[in-house]
Amino acid sequence: MMRLAGKTALITGAARGIGRAFAEAYITEGARVIIADIDAARASETAMAIGRDKALAVAMDVTDRSSIDAALGVAESHGFAPIDILINNAALFTAAPIVEIEEHDYVRTFDVNVKGTLFTLQAVARQMIATGTKGKIINMASQAGRRGEPLVAVYCATKAAVISMTQSAGLDLIKHGINVNAISPGVVDGEHWDGVDAFFAKYENKSPGQKKSEVGAAVPFGRMGKASDLTGMAVFLASSESDYIVAQTYNVDGGQWMS
Repeated sequence: MMRLAGKTALITGAARGIGRAFAEAYITEGARVIIADIDAARASETAMAIGRDKALAVAMDVTDRSSIDAALGVAESHGFAPIDILINNAALFTAAPIVEIEEHDYVRTFDVNVKGTLFTLQAVARQMIATGTKGKIINMASQAGRRGEPLVAVYCATKAAVISMTQSAGLDLIKHGINVNAISPGVVDGEHWDGVDAFFAKYENKSPGQKKSEVGAAVPFGRMGKASDLTGMAVFLASSESDYIVAQTYNVDGGQWMS
């Protein structure tokens, strides 16, 4: 039995990587999916590749509230409403020693990871409340939000904020029948790791690929995560099986963090 049959999901940052994996898993479970991404061309390619009539691509800049509202309007005009499930997946990574953090990096990372999460959640929650939808909202946190890291102060702070926001929003919205929870991945392989590895190569004087190899070897499970390792939790939190779960952040990280 498909656990998300008849549901409509909005996933930000869904044109590639983890977001695309979530979209594919949701379609397999019977949902229709709105592929929201700042890269409109790639979002369209992804929607065509994975769903055709089950997937709709919309351009969305999560740092711009008017863009969020416009994307919801496009989805509604195409019959992808009301939204039953939201995954706040869009995110940026940055790294630098404390004394070298640039203001523009700080602002951009907080704008996407925190502001974008909050105001996308807000816009969708308002729609859910207006339509009486008992919805599911899933935020993407990180093990980086559980602790500080010497070179990753800004990114760690944004993901700690996502965990805290999940708790506050979860406690506030459950009175409307809206469950808010989060997933906290560890190190997940993918094209984004080229950029992450480059930061550490620069600041730790490592050769290209060295940091990636080291972090993979340090995972108790024995390897880096894959996007497919996260889809089970994403489906579970979107399904009726999680109806009694509120304001929680689940580690899906191969044993890197225990809480």
